[in-house]
Amino acid sequence: MIEKKKEFYLGLGLILGFVVVLIFFFLPIFDGKNGLDYLDNLYNSISKGSAYYIPKVKEDSDKFKGNSVTVNLTMENQKQAEQTALLFQKAGATVALSGTQVRAGGDLGRILEHALADADAMYKNDGKAVANRYGYEERRVLYNWWKAMEEMDKSLKKDKKFKEAKIVSQVEKKAVECSYNYYGVQPQGIGDRWGTVVFSLIFYVIYTLWYGFAILFMFEGWGLKLGH
Repeated sequence: MIEKKKEFYLGLGLILGFVVVLIFFFLPIFDGKNGLDYLDNLYNSISKGSAYYIPKVKEDSDKFKGNSVTVNLTMENQKQAEQTALLFQKAGATVALSGTQVRAGGDLGRILEHALADADAMYKNDGKAVANRYGYEERRVLYNWWKAMEEMDKSLKKDKKFKEAKIVSQVEKKAVECSYNYYGVQPQGIGDRWGTVVFSLIFYVIYTLWYGFAILFMFEGWGLKLGH
């Protein structure tokens, strides 16, 4: 039974309005995308503009040129092992293959330099150059680098080469992984889209409160009360 009709119907009206806005938000009317996808792409492009760490990582990795290492990598399958072996060979390393196992030895600085060159090209959305370099799909190249560096990190730590493992992990996370995630995204500065950003944040706060007050008024209209 409704005790306070005014509060109840106010809450009901707010809920109905909330649902209408929600349906509108998920229609593909924002450059062919729904509101969630549009804002997701917007914030990805803004964050990409401030996530370019490759020059700094390269500066750190160059200190390891002349540092010879040998690593044992366990890949997911034989095809990936063969593709990964090619990456190391292009970097001047000697490689031995056995099923899914890759044993690579070479100059750590040069290996990282090649990985960073591929990551840099992908960050700049020049995937074609990476694919042409190795003869297979560019995302797969970067994924293979990521997997190889994960294995390199384990192998180097096992050999107690912790400084070398640290720089490999740095290249993996701040360059290879970052470039893979942002591939295809066009970077933007937040200053270029500040109006949309401010509107989306204000809308999020208002929309959240809108739902909260709708539930509150409906419960009050029903006569529900909090007690202790």
